[in-house]
Amino acid sequence: MRQSQLLIPTLREDPGEAEIVSHRLMLRAGMIRKVAAGIYTYLPLGLRVIRKVERIIREELNKAGAQEVLMPIASPAELWLETGRWDFYGKELFRFKDRHERDFCLGPTHEEVITDLVRREVRSYRQLPANFYQIQTKFRDEIRPRFGLMRGREFIMKDAYSFDADEAGAKESYRKMYEAYKTVFSRCGLTFRPVEADTGLIGGTSSHEFMVLADTGEEGIAVCDACDYAANVERAELVGAGGASAGPPPAIKEKRRVPTPGKKTVEEVTAFLKVPATRLVKTLLYRADGKTVAVLIRGDHEVNEIKLKKALGATDLVMVDAATVEKLTGAPVGFAGPIGLKEVPLIADLSVRGLVNVVVGGNAADTHWVDATPGRDFTPDRYADVRSAVVGDACPRCTKPLRIVRGIEVGHVFMLGTKYSEKMKALYLDKQGQERMMVMGCYGIGVGRTAAAAIEQNHDAKGVRVRSWKRPLRSRRNSKKPESRCW
Repeated sequence: MRQSQLLIPTLREDPGEAEIVSHRLMLRAGMIRKVAAGIYTYLPLGLRVIRKVERIIREELNKAGAQEVLMPIASPAELWLETGRWDFYGKELFRFKDRHERDFCLGPTHEEVITDLVRREVRSYRQLPANFYQIQTKFRDEIRPRFGLMRGREFIMKDAYSFDADEAGAKESYRKMYEAYKTVFSRCGLTFRPVEADTGLIGGTSSHEFMVLADTGEEGIAVCDACDYAANVERAELVGAGGASAGPPPAIKEKRRVPTPGKKTVEEVTAFLKVPATRLVKTLLYRADGKTVAVLIRGDHEVNEIKLKKALGATDLVMVDAATVEKLTGAPVGFAGPIGLKEVPLIADLSVRGLVNVVVGGNAADTHWVDATPGRDFTPDRYADVRSAVVGDACPRCTKPLRIVRGIEVGHVFMLGTKYSEKMKALYLDKQGQERMMVMGCYGIGVGRTAAAAIEQNHDAKGVRVRSWKRPLRSRRNSKKPESRCW
């Protein structure tokens, strides 16, 4: 088709709704148009890019031995009830009833549907290993969709699922997909890094995210340049104090109660008392599966709620409201502390261990304790890694300092184990005729995210910077086409 006949509705001005470069440029270039919050129409140019990303994905997954299928976007509640995710998934799962009042949902992911298919059709070890993938529309009812295709409610995703006879086979399937992902994102011309990650709502024993490095990335990545360790800040293992001052420990002083009128925040309290944030220990109250727990963490650190949930073995975690804080501590928010806090278990971050002469809340309005010392004035019930990584933390592999970079998640691979096959009874018969559970993995790529991430890495003041390459001279001896790219 001639370019003059294409629908390319470009915009002269930056759209007010666009917050990041890729969102702004995809709207201005006439690639996408918004239908509703987090829901977009792909116009001809945008769809052209999407199809090129899909083609690269298909070529590499086919090489890795995966078979393409297409599953429905709607699935019955019965499958989700089998795994327990009908209730556990939360409000992101878009539920609806059909005309017969039967419960359905729009699939945010397809573990249940594919496991149901395989348990019906695969019965023998001779049919394993097997890997199935699809490129399909997904729907997740995000509470705050933003950034265009980066965080939408409806989006195009490639999801794949591997089934193996044992753990060794599952690890090999995981390795093949890991390598295929590296090739996919390399062919798309992206600068990326695989990082260790949390398994989140998908579950499983381990996972890696494929992160495109970009200053506008939503995710923080802890990176070690000495040993190539990389992990999402939610997953990064922390073993030490995390930037505590070096040198001999100071002499332990007697604690004293000090008035701090109207000083609630870390910045206000440390400025008023003229102490660094490393010498203040915050007390934060959470409710984990209905039980209240107090978390102690250094003033310059932030609680990582994903790590905290794992440390507590909880499925539901929320910070308590101001009224509950005052009821349990006798003080308004900002003045809670561990000294004299009764009937609430204390869990302290590893960075609190070994501290002396710290500032903590006084459990009374406008009051703090100064020169309090853990073990003497209050005793945590346990220590655990419950904070996010920061610049300068020691690498858990080689102890060299970590740095934090930003990234955009474009792919995620999970080692699921038997999480779904056990609950849904996905069994096969081994050589001896005995029933065994299949061992699973799952693998996702955000197709629209990949296109948007490429723009984040390839733009200038004039707009999207199209990658160029030299077209080889055509001759009878050299008729090879140039390597395919996203653009």
